[in-house]
Amino acid sequence: MKKIGFILNPIAGIGGKVGLKGSDGLDTLAKALALGAKPESSNKAKVALQIVSDSGEEVEIITYPGEMGEDVALECGLKVSVVGSIDKGRTTADDTMHAAQDFKEAGADIILFAGGDGTARNVMDAVGLSIPAIGIPAGCKIHSAVYAINPKTAGELIVQYLKGKIKDNREAEVMDINEDLFRQNILEAKLYGYLNIPNERKMVQNLKSGRGYSEKGSIEMLSNYIAENLIENTLYIMGPGSTMRSVMEKLNLDNTLLGVDLVYNREIIKNDVTEHDILDALEKYNTAKIIVTVIGGQGYIFGRGNQQISADVISMVGRQNIIITASKDKMISLMGCKLYIDTGVESVNKDLCGYYKVITGYEDYVMFEATD
Repeated sequence: MKKIGFILNPIAGIGGKVGLKGSDGLDTLAKALALGAKPESSNKAKVALQIVSDSGEEVEIITYPGEMGEDVALECGLKVSVVGSIDKGRTTADDTMHAAQDFKEAGADIILFAGGDGTARNVMDAVGLSIPAIGIPAGCKIHSAVYAINPKTAGELIVQYLKGKIKDNREAEVMDINEDLFRQNILEAKLYGYLNIPNERKMVQNLKSGRGYSEKGSIEMLSNYIAENLIENTLYIMGPGSTMRSVMEKLNLDNTLLGVDLVYNREIIKNDVTEHDILDALEKYNTAKIIVTVIGGQGYIFGRGNQQISADVISMVGRQNIIITASKDKMISLMGCKLYIDTGVESVNKDLCGYYKVITGYEDYVMFEATD
């Protein structure tokens, strides 16, 4: 019987919808809860574990108590062995590291963890390359290349691994950013090391890539095009990123580089909004559009760094009112690939699948297929 060491970071991604751009630290957690944030990582982990349970494979889940894995694993009907101990409601990075070490000592064949870049760092610090691992994406910021494309794919990958269909492992990058600087609109990413992950590239997200100098002209042209073609009396939900910053500069508006802004009739309604702010605004304005850019190297349009634009927001705005933009270089780098959607709600993900026009210049675009 195969053994999976399962770690759930119960607070991963909790700051996303309320615009905190992360969940590291007790102060940030307290602020997120005060703003009405709700933990969501357990729901994402449940998607993956239910696929493992439904597969019929004989597997034992070795996990930590309660909110760190036991509750979700039992809910999915899996055989569970609990090790270690935690302080309920106050799990820490040390708990994640101790769990990974304990799973290795208990003879786990692979570690499955749900979280973000910080969680990946903790697992890496604990076990390095000594045991295979794969992540269920549940954080706000996921730059690391050690996560499955989405929770569903994580479950499918684990099943293939258990069946022996994936025989090899490969080293993949663990990246993280400074959250304090991130909240000041300063992006400082750093390579911390590597984890051994199952070698199935189609099921694992790529390392996030940044903007290159050669993109400057393309971004200049697409920014002009979008700025000139905003429709009057329409609420625009402007996603994060340097491409969107260029658009906002063309409009002479303040921009939250790593947050979401609301624009109406070429004026700022509010900067750095939360999911709740957007939903409130959608009740006040008759028409709305979402403008987002593609994450370079990964291809995500929803679910990575823009969780404020949630499944509920997207459902209210409608697929027909989504505008996607990216530089030509960024889209060329993704040729042969698809765009990805990971809102956390499977029905919404399915509704968003299909082909989209991606604006890459002035009256210039490419067609790309999006999938969940």
